[in-house]
Amino acid sequence: MPGYRDEWERRLLDDPDLLGDMAFAIGGPFHVMYPARVGRNIDGFRAVFERFGVEGAIFYGKKANKAGCVVRACAEHGAGVDVASVGELRAALAHGVRGDELVVTGPAKSEELLWLAARHGALIAIDELGELNRLVALGLPARILLRVLPPGSSSRFGMTDGELDVALTGTDLGPVRLEGFSFHLSGYDPVARSEMAAALVDRCRAARALGHPVFTISIGGGFAVDYVPADAWRAFTEHAGPHWFHAGKRFDSYYPYHCPTPGPAMLAAVLEHGELGALLRDNGIRLAIEPGRALLDRAGSTVFRVQGAKTRTAHDNPYQLLTVDGTSLSLSEQWFDSEYLPDPVLWPTRPGDPTPAAVGAATCLESDLLSWRRIPLPRAAEPGDLLVYPNTAGYQMDSNESPFHQLPIPPKVVLHDAPGGRLRWTLDAE
Repeated sequence: MPGYRDEWERRLLDDPDLLGDMAFAIGGPFHVMYPARVGRNIDGFRAVFERFGVEGAIFYGKKANKAGCVVRACAEHGAGVDVASVGELRAALAHGVRGDELVVTGPAKSEELLWLAARHGALIAIDELGELNRLVALGLPARILLRVLPPGSSSRFGMTDGELDVALTGTDLGPVRLEGFSFHLSGYDPVARSEMAAALVDRCRAARALGHPVFTISIGGGFAVDYVPADAWRAFTEHAGPHWFHAGKRFDSYYPYHCPTPGPAMLAAVLEHGELGALLRDNGIRLAIEPGRALLDRAGSTVFRVQGAKTRTAHDNPYQLLTVDGTSLSLSEQWFDSEYLPDPVLWPTRPGDPTPAAVGAATCLESDLLSWRRIPLPRAAEPGDLLVYPNTAGYQMDSNESPFHQLPIPPKVVLHDAPGGRLRWTLDAE
């Protein structure tokens, strides 16, 4: 399951010293971030909006990664940030995103979050009538979207048709200005998003007839990432089973690590279906998106040092059982009872015989494995080697990390391009 590798990653892996020097300086597991790739991902989404002639707004879903360098890249490339807490709001401002470039999401927001969001002119996605009443009671000018519960959904988020009608006709909004509607759908179906957005165009027209200056529909995030080639994913899904995993481990589901229409291509599919792009243009409606993982595609990797190696046998075939200096909290699929499947790279490159290996964590938990699957490494791993897991910036590297066993949380290293094709690094300021 080889992951795609960007030019910056090839430079990092090909450098005879850089990774080793970083590992020596940090002394434990760490994450590598390349924010220039975030900028290119933002530009890719913007190019789709321009191709369809649709006004678009891009808000980075900050929960996907806490790195300050990502927010800075958003500020430099004209993207806003989606925040859901006071801490996230403050961090976004601290790294250069202006208040009116924020969208504040999440349920039943605290008084402090509502107050700060209103003071900074952020766009606030209102999830329920009580929250709307609390915001109005502040007496501050504020910009809002009403979050819509999708038809047939059992989600705890969003407002029903009846609640939306009360918000639109039965509430004195005072200085609060309704600018549009938002929704979120699970899964990665562009057709469902397109049809839901088209249905909300009618609601926008009705709200305008009531005097509300509505001009935005937010379709949320859920833009898939393509991690591995189609043939590798097909081979895995057709043949994988407990015989490929340490201790006969079974998983019920996996993230779809191959996607033929990821990121910007998925946005294009949304705008193409039912001529949504033309419908938005004709009605003067801006389409907002809130991608997290998709803006972090190929923008970071996670590095562990091998601390020990055992030999075990399965189906009469020997394999290594490695222990590294971190935990599977830094590859969070395991904590959703799933597996992070893109193969890690064994560094440094040396001659040797192909050797399968499962990868365990430096904890006392039997279940704490980074890779239950026996990875086909190009040689036997040795203590001191590094395992570099690719494309972990989106949700993997810090959504579930904790100082378990009082192990330090892995720091983030930020790579910068330097003259002569070199890479320089510094620590991120989260």
